[in-house]
Amino acid sequence: MISKEILKKLRKIEIHTARLANDQLAGTYASVFKGRGLAFDEVRMYQPGDDVRFIDWNVTARTNTPHVKVFREEREMTVMLLVDMSGSQRFGTRQMFKQDLVAEVSAVLAFSAVKNNDRVGLVLFTDGVEKVIAPRKGPRHVMRVVAETLQFQPRGRGTDLARALDALGHLSRRRAVCFVVSDFLGDDYEHSLRVAAAKHDLVPVTVTDPREDELVDVGIAWCEDLETGELIPVDTSSKRVRDAYKKQVVQQKIARDSLFKRLGLDHIAISTHRPYIAPLAEFFRRRARRMHG
Repeated sequence: MISKEILKKLRKIEIHTARLANDQLAGTYASVFKGRGLAFDEVRMYQPGDDVRFIDWNVTARTNTPHVKVFREEREMTVMLLVDMSGSQRFGTRQMFKQDLVAEVSAVLAFSAVKNNDRVGLVLFTDGVEKVIAPRKGPRHVMRVVAETLQFQPRGRGTDLARALDALGHLSRRRAVCFVVSDFLGDDYEHSLRVAAAKHDLVPVTVTDPREDELVDVGIAWCEDLETGELIPVDTSSKRVRDAYKKQVVQQKIARDSLFKRLGLDHIAISTHRPYIAPLAEFFRRRARRMHG
């Protein structure tokens, strides 16, 4: 049962993200994601300029007239959303919490997919795979996907990206477009990411908040680890502590982005302090230029 609060938020997201999918991403989505290949459509008489490799010799011999096979692109795809629901998503210091940003971005991607008659599936994960919605078509199904993302109450608090990526291999046998929406704060997921990227068109979507980048000098602060619940006293007045924290954050980002680059993955970076449609649109434009230019 969906609460009135969630229903109100769902309706707002539906109107906002559907419009963005139509106005901002229309045309580019279909052009940058390939379907499953070519499917036989019909046989017709040969015309000058036709590729001789497609001559149907059986029909040609039977009719004494050259005929060729005609193929059409199988445009229908499966789009999987792997959405991080760990404790670190319940953080935000600007326009919204990271979990709200995750829900809206997932909605835009889902509406873009369904507009192109693609199937959309959902995997919600923490330190385990907590919810799986099998891929289906249609606006009503997309609304279910978005509603689950908004109202789901996870059992776990940690992050296990490797387990979610490994599960993807069992859930989607055929090649799919997979958006992994997470802050990528987990460890030891390189091998699983490499395996998943070899099979699927994998797109990491990193979700951040600017306050995560550095500590503010507020004296002794008790900081809660949202993924373990542990309270840790931190002397934020110490420049050495602040510098060490900032250095660690920078190193983590460099390591993560270097991994994406080594694997040849397109990467979308979104943050709670700025509109997310610009990075999404730039991702589609960048990929379209590379594919068609």
